[in-house]
Amino acid sequence: MASIRSLLPRGSNRLLTRQPPAQCLAAQRRTYATPNLQAPDASDPKLKAIDVSQLHITKTTTPKALTPHNELVFGRTFTDHMLSLEWTAGEGWLAPRITPYQNLSLDPATCVLHYAFEAFEGMKAYKDKSGQVRLFRPDKNMARLNRSSARIALPTFDGAKFIELLKEFCRVEERFIPSARGYSLYIRPNIIGTQRTLGVGPPGSALLYVIASPVGPYYPTGFKAISLEATTYAVRAWPGGVGASKLGANYAPCVVPQMQAAQRGFHQNLWLFEDVDPATGEKEDFVTEVGTMNLFACMVDKATGQKELVTAPLDGTILEGVVRDSILALARERLVPEGWKVSERRFTMREVAAAAAEGRLLEVFGSGTAAVVAPVRSIGWKGELIGCGLPEDREVGEVTKRMKDWIEGIQYGEEEHEWSVKV
Repeated sequence: MASIRSLLPRGSNRLLTRQPPAQCLAAQRRTYATPNLQAPDASDPKLKAIDVSQLHITKTTTPKALTPHNELVFGRTFTDHMLSLEWTAGEGWLAPRITPYQNLSLDPATCVLHYAFEAFEGMKAYKDKSGQVRLFRPDKNMARLNRSSARIALPTFDGAKFIELLKEFCRVEERFIPSARGYSLYIRPNIIGTQRTLGVGPPGSALLYVIASPVGPYYPTGFKAISLEATTYAVRAWPGGVGASKLGANYAPCVVPQMQAAQRGFHQNLWLFEDVDPATGEKEDFVTEVGTMNLFACMVDKATGQKELVTAPLDGTILEGVVRDSILALARERLVPEGWKVSERRFTMREVAAAAAEGRLLEVFGSGTAAVVAPVRSIGWKGELIGCGLPEDREVGEVTKRMKDWIEGIQYGEEEHEWSVKV
């Protein structure tokens, strides 16, 4: 079998240079403190460059019939075309292509099939009242995809150039973008390692491609509050791991716990992480994410009476959600002047339960691209059902509803904002 040294791209042998143990330990501590792992040669301008002028478009000769809005199922209907770019360690990104939607042809030894060299993104295109197509903060998606790719030794790319390609792709597929509020075109960029090898090392070739699916509301039952099971028997992510990267390998292991939670009557898992609370020295269940979304809680501070919007910090164990970042920015701009405190901090399930018991838990919601926000009615934890502040006759709290309206207003062009990028 080939050695690790022989599998690394040219110029990467410096990674194998012997260093004094003290320097190695210091470098390791820096890695865990700041998750900024980079693939070998990821910063090489030649290997990141994309030539948009070389884009070649081949349109389908058999266009699909459009699916009526009320029949759309999330992620089941796809558009006529796909965007793709191949990459090699010797040449970098080759000419981009928009072609008819088609199957991929992969050798059985392709490294993505054996070692999970795969990262992806989720983003949407919207159509405003005048028919203008818009993307929501695509620069954030490109930056995150580059971080995810680099974390698993896949190539990175020029995000601004790729957004130009995405805009052209949206123009080609414009007829699939629904016009109605609550509907959109879900866009899935995906990057995979394509080298044919059973050796473990950085792939010498890769494929970056984009497919798209017209979608309606994520929850077919409508905008209704969900219930969560606080999950301690399975862990989604851990310090020093890849919880902050959007990798396919992060999602499959979560399906069985979700099925088990559903058997007990819950819609999703609330992922907890047991760790020592430095304030008390005791082990606590810290709140991280919910299902495939970030989580927010609105609580009243027991000591000061101030309302607080809190979410877990970006410590390497949670995904840096685009909607999460948008909620935090809007909250600091629009809720802080109303007297709110906005926090990114570690908080425990015990803190949430105490706030609920004392009437200080106002509302809880998840955030993500697919659903924007998802209100939470209750959380099952240690045999108890904790209410999340919603009266029985309401499905959504005030802050959750305001966030939904604010973000969708920007996405659909009802509020002109720098986050809404015209195609």
